[in-house]
This record gives sequence, structure tokens and C-alpha cells, in this order.
Amino acid sequence: MRKLSIITLLFSISILHNSVFAQDRFANVEMKAQHLGGSVHMLVGAGGNIGVSAGPEGLLIVDDQYEPLAEKISKALDDIEKSDLKFVINTHYHGDHTGSNVYMREVRNATIFAHDNVRTRLAAKEDHKHAELPVVTYDAGVNFHFNDETINVMHFAKAHTDGDSIVVFKDANVLHTGDLFFRDRFPYVDLDGGGTVAGYILAVETILKMIPDDMQIIPGHGDLATKQDLTRFVEMMKETSAKVKALKIRGLTEDDIIEAGLGEKWKDWSWNFITEEKWIRTLYR
Repeated sequence: MRKLSIITLLFSISILHNSVFAQDRFANVEMKAQHLGGSVHMLVGAGGNIGVSAGPEGLLIVDDQYEPLAEKISKALDDIEKSDLKFVINTHYHGDHTGSNVYMREVRNATIFAHDNVRTRLAAKEDHKHAELPVVTYDAGVNFHFNDETINVMHFAKAHTDGDSIVVFKDANVLHTGDLFFRDRFPYVDLDGGGTVAGYILAVETILKMIPDDMQIIPGHGDLATKQDLTRFVEMMKETSAKVKALKIRGLTEDDIIEAGLGEKWKDWSWNFITEEKWIRTLYR
């Protein structure tokens, strides 16, 4: 019994430590807004960048970062436009893009939209809450006509995940890519979540053919970007993918390729989540 009590105590301490760590992690995060044109703004904090449409009909947001940031996000939205939050669009299912769904639905009374697979994957989590699930789901896409803006939402299959969407604010000439674009960083391809490198590259190439040269781009992660930045991003993926494939065909092991590296050209694209090593392992797999 004494042993069981000690184990229970240690487990409780572990939960408390993780909870405190999560709070500390986000304690100093500041939400910063940037107006991009028309009704459209970009909101940056921690996690995926948020797109905002703010106007006479209310608020619409694209993604909502981590759960501990929900109140900060809500306040930042009020600073942009003190109005009702009508809609949330999730670009995919990852927690740094859907974490505040419960708050936005229960406190701000928003309706959440996402691809069918986003709801399926969120619902498959053992600890999921019903309120975090998208209320309206779609297959190929959906259009919003809101705040004098035409907003096109389009699905891309088997890319970053199996439920990726991009959001085009047509009149403001702004694109939110979700995690189909990490500016100047190696991307995360969720191979266990239906993502593929080939599908990711195809999605970005398709997007590049769709958008004008002067479009402003909100990436999933990183600073506001241009079409030129997105072009360089897909060039990186194609070049590094081809290199790893060629070395694999020559018989090099995964660890051999990691030791050789991808060269100086892409060295600066490593970051804390997707290092060169992790990107090579993704490409090799």
C-alpha cells in the first residue's frame, strides 16, 4: 500500500509539473497583429499563424493555436475588432492550429469548419473534447462571403496531412497556407497522419500556379511571405528529396545520408522542431 501511495504521489507531481510547464511555456507569449489589406489581418503568437477577417459582419479566423493561448487570442481579436466571432477554419488537425477550438466554440460561440479528415482525426484522440470538433466539414472545399470578402477554402490531399486546407482571401489578395508552407524552414510532413512528401510538393506546385505574383502569403509558420518565398520553399523540397532518393538508390543507409548532410545551401533551414536530421529521415522513409 505504501508503495502504491508513493507511485500515486509521484504521478500527481508529474501531472502538476507538466501543467505548470505548459503555463510557463506560454506565459510570456504576446499576440501581435498585422493588417494586410481590406478586412484581413495576420495574428502571430506561438504555434500556427492565425488569419483574421474583421469587419461589419463580425470575425472569422483561420486556425487558433494552442489551448493555453485562447484568452490572449480572444483579447487580440477584440483589439482588432470588438465583434462576434462567427467562424473558425481549421487548416488541419494539429494542436498548434486547433488547440483553442473549445474556447472559441464555447466562449466565443463560433462555428468551426474543417475538412472531413480533421474531424475524424480529432475525434480519434482518446482525450478529445466534443467541443473541439469541427461542426461543419467539407470534402473539396467551401466558400465564405463575409465582410465584403470572398474567401475560398480548398482541400489538398496527402500533403502535410490528409486534411490540409488553404484559405484564399480573394479581394484582399492574401493566402493562408496552413502548414503547406514553413517559410525558410524544413517542413513537417506528418507521415502517420496521411501526409506524403510527393503530395506536399504537388500541393505547393499547384498553389503556385493558382496565385498571382503579388499575393501576400501567411505561412503556417514564419514571417509574412511572398510567392518568391513559396517558390524557393518547393525548390528546397524537390532538390533535397531528389538528393536523398539518389543516395538511397546508391545503397547509402539513412545514417550515412545524415552524416553526409544536405550541404551548405540548406543548412540554415534547420530549426528546433525539424532539424536537417529529421528532414532527411522523413525523406528517406
